[in-house]
Amino acid sequence: MLRIAMLGSGFIGRFYAESIQGQRSKDKIISIYARKEINAKKFAEDYGCEHYTTNMEEAIAHPDVDVVCVALPNNVHEEAVMLCCKHKKPVVTTKPLGRNSAEALRMLKAVEQAGVFNGYLEDLVYSPKFLKAYESVKNGALGRILWAKSRETHPGPHSDWFWNIELAGGGCILDLGCHCIEITRSFIGKDIKPVEVMCWADTQVKPIEAEDHAIGLIKYENGAIGQFEVSWTFRGGMDLRDEVMGTEGTIWINNFLRTGMDMFTTGKGADYVAEKAESNTGWLFPVGDEVNDLGYNHMFTDMFRSIENETQPQETFYDGYVVNAIIDAAYKSAKTKLWEPVDLKVWRGQEGVSKASNLIDYDADNYLVKEEVTHYGAKKLILKNKKTGKFEERILE
Repeated sequence: MLRIAMLGSGFIGRFYAESIQGQRSKDKIISIYARKEINAKKFAEDYGCEHYTTNMEEAIAHPDVDVVCVALPNNVHEEAVMLCCKHKKPVVTTKPLGRNSAEALRMLKAVEQAGVFNGYLEDLVYSPKFLKAYESVKNGALGRILWAKSRETHPGPHSDWFWNIELAGGGCILDLGCHCIEITRSFIGKDIKPVEVMCWADTQVKPIEAEDHAIGLIKYENGAIGQFEVSWTFRGGMDLRDEVMGTEGTIWINNFLRTGMDMFTTGKGADYVAEKAESNTGWLFPVGDEVNDLGYNHMFTDMFRSIENETQPQETFYDGYVVNAIIDAAYKSAKTKLWEPVDLKVWRGQEGVSKASNLIDYDADNYLVKEEVTHYGAKKLILKNKKTGKFEERILE
């Protein structure tokens, strides 16, 4: 059993608590820190915590605490991580790691210099559908990955600090894009270097300084493209969709809306439906097991098993740093309207990966462009002559 200090009693802290004291059923939150005593006390009552406090360091330094879980606003992540390093406590931190790559890099260096376990809580790369898709990709079912796309859109976050650009560090790109970037990066290969980003962003609806809608392209060294679509302006709930395309196949994933469970109700007796659902009447799309479907269970199981086994989890602070560096380039591109390079001061993947050849030999004289069976039963080939470059249509008997 691991004994946890939870930093943060709000929306995400409670989602984490439901998972931590759920799937493994043996780990326990023993200390809760919140800025307001009333919130800390209520959380302690709800989850059976023996200790609550409004002093962050007190929660971290508690002698019975084995691991610290950071579920705080973005502007407090670095402070919390540095205190964990001071007290040599393993730490897992909610996304994004930092408000920018400079903050993220300082945290990465700190945990590695202190020699403490570090985990990046990117739940959407632990969702059951993602894990199944990822196994297929890793086993070669889709061939060479060419394009990976991820979309997260909803009407906006729950807490006031998200809307403050100084506290949050950005808008929907930082809040939602961090999910999408790590999803697409995982499909393409986390050892493949992201080289440049093109991004459009705007503030279309909300009365805020940050962006509430954005679309971006991430170019990788091997020629693959990652794409993210994020918005705080989408109406109708939370839309989580992923696509990955390779030379041998395609996967489409719908994680939240239209997942196979539809319900109509007049609203009589209706209550909570799903995260960021905008209504509890009419046609609704309930989520069967929200904590599990969003990846929290598998994420904490990976983190805590890794701590116990002294191994590295699937997601570390290094992954959070790479994501922050990509986001920095996206924000710069949104201003300049140009492709902007990803500035990775620390890179631990492959170097100098070249784009794979798109030439497929059919025979000594021709490349294969396409092979198909027509509606009238004929097998047709489109070939390109290696010497002349001319295209030929050939019907096989």
